Amino acid sequence: MDDTWGRGVVVVVEDDEDIRELIEITLAQAGFTVHGATTGMQGVALVKAHEPVVTTVDVTLPDIDGFEVVRRLRTFSDTVVVMLTARGEEPDTLLGLESGADEYVTKPFRPRELRARVEALLRRAGHAPASARVAEPAEPAPPPADHDLEVDTARRTVRLGGELVPLTRTEFDLLAALHAARGRIVPKGDLAGVLWPDQYARGGGVTDADRRAVEVHMANVRRKLGDSPTSPRFIHTVRGLGYRLEGA
Repeated sequence: MDDTWGRGVVVVVEDDEDIRELIEITLAQAGFTVHGATTGMQGVALVKAHEPVVTTVDVTLPDIDGFEVVRRLRTFSDTVVVMLTARGEEPDTLLGLESGADEYVTKPFRPRELRARVEALLRRAGHAPASARVAEPAEPAPPPADHDLEVDTARRTVRLGGELVPLTRTEFDLLAALHAARGRIVPKGDLAGVLWPDQYARGGGVTDADRRAVEVHMANVRRKLGDSPTSPRFIHTVRGLGYRLEGA
């Protein structure tokens, strides 16, 4: 099937044949071209070859585990990553987010749930292909001073001292929400609403797991910015409330 047609490419990394087929059918029906892998290494190779907009990764694989798959993907790809875990335990989901995943879904899941999560992630990303998100302007502006943090919401890019900072879609969305607040405190519940807008539009409450997920993603952003949580330059934690951004 030609990858240039439809809504883009999805790579499914899953060694269980029945579950892999279910995911492939669900996302193919949503208009994606789907490629399946039964091992972590196959999945990494497929992402390199096809540059998918979405990649689903099972935690338990026969060679390298899903966490290692995501870590390797994040060295070269900004594909949306959805981790699938059968354990449903918080340490697994948090480790997946720390590895660079954007979202997690616990098995067993309903096909409609998985499709809704994928659709929500792509809406947040604006359906933009990777080339559009990182494209340089035709006439680039002079680079900012070494201490400057620049958040470009139109291009979905972040620069620190003129250098691009490689954030995932989820990490960018959180940083952009802080940037839009212009120094005001943004509660963790509001940031969770940025990540899962459909859930909160239906009146769903903020759970401890949601808050923890926001904390993990924010820790990833800080690490990539070289920002210390104890002596922050940019992202400040307001205990019991949320976060605020300075210097951008």
